[in-house]
Amino acid sequence: MVEKFLTVPPFECAWREDLKFQEAGRGCVAFDAFACNDVTLVFRENVGSQGYHYKRDSSPHYTIILGSHRNRRLRIEVNGKTVVDEAGVGLCCSNSFQSYWISIYDGFISIGNGKYPFQDVVFQWSDSHPNCNVQYIGLSSWDKHVKYRNVNVLSLTHSLKPLSKRMVFGDYQIEEDDIAAAYKQLRMDYDKWGLNNFLESWDLSDMIFVVGPEERPVPAHKPILAASGNFNFCSSFVITMPTVSYPVLHALLHYIYTGWTQIPHEQLHSLRALSLHFQVMPLVKQCEEVMERFKVDNKLFDTGKNVELTYPCIGPHRSTLSSLPVSIQRLGQLKLSGQYSDVDIYIESYGFVARVHRIVLSLWSIPFSKMFTNGMSESMSSEVTLRDVPPEAFKAMLDFLYDGQLNEKVIDSGSLLLQLLLLADRFGVTFLHQECCKMLLEGLSQVVG
Repeated sequence: MVEKFLTVPPFECAWREDLKFQEAGRGCVAFDAFACNDVTLVFRENVGSQGYHYKRDSSPHYTIILGSHRNRRLRIEVNGKTVVDEAGVGLCCSNSFQSYWISIYDGFISIGNGKYPFQDVVFQWSDSHPNCNVQYIGLSSWDKHVKYRNVNVLSLTHSLKPLSKRMVFGDYQIEEDDIAAAYKQLRMDYDKWGLNNFLESWDLSDMIFVVGPEERPVPAHKPILAASGNFNFCSSFVITMPTVSYPVLHALLHYIYTGWTQIPHEQLHSLRALSLHFQVMPLVKQCEEVMERFKVDNKLFDTGKNVELTYPCIGPHRSTLSSLPVSIQRLGQLKLSGQYSDVDIYIESYGFVARVHRIVLSLWSIPFSKMFTNGMSESMSSEVTLRDVPPEAFKAMLDFLYDGQLNEKVIDSGSLLLQLLLLADRFGVTFLHQECCKMLLEGLSQVVG
């Protein structure tokens, strides 16, 4: 994957709205940096203004400089005064991007090198007069350009809480309060993304319907339709239906992509016929049930009024696959066979992982969707190579994206579960992140109990 990065010019500081601790004074930021010297992060109580630089800051703040003094020292400043000046620690890399993480917990600062937060600690320092209000994070520089990428603020913090409030998996440590807070926030945000975002969208579409005498083109996605019925694509990417009106086709696609639809009662027979033709059997059954009810009471529906049809929801969220008329079994078969797949996934230094469907990854993940649709190289290539991704955890994430469930291997392995949690956070697979949090909380309750 070709990574996007942010370049901070000399003597400047970049601020982003998402670079903020959920709880003031407590949080962790993980990032990659490419620089000759002075990879600099500023932690403030308020976001910095345009033209801000930490050397001119008179307000309370922490400044952490990796590779200070021409890449010879680690430096920590409190309100502009140097409190740590350590030789040979936390240095920069001018040949490639280097992974770092910095956590702050009520003035206790931990710094590490490596892909995974809370591993490979290189330095720790405790402020005797801690600033518990720092919340905003600035990405800064000194006399050279610094490139940043993969900058993520995490709520999983290394802390000094009593052991009874922790879970430890190998070198990882999880805080009960942090997991609960993340879990609550994710529940609030989850319903904003799903397959509904791709209804009649040209993004990632690989076939079209041509309907009505006006020959209106309507885009769709073969993997989704193949897992919902029998659309008999053969070798063509076009299905022409001159006798089918657009409103009837729209009602069918709306049902498949969102789990519900509506149509005037007068067109219910046409919708049933189209659903039967493509063997979308849940919709056929619901159309027939409504038609039977109308036979019993023909005053049940007013002329011209819409009839609403909703797929029985067996999942906790409307946008999950279990809440749509999409067969998990068929989708899994498509993954195994590679039929209708459009991208091969590779992991750097590992190799080929799987042949998958862009639409399946994108319906769960906004980052995947943007990767495949915004003109980046991944949107045009049939091969995508990911960097800094643990292979087994990524395979487990792919399994989840196709069946919506965590397998027993993941649940039983605490370290794999945590890697999966971090991957879900990185790729924005919110429901998976939520499920991992639930499993971690259940494990924590057993440990504490």
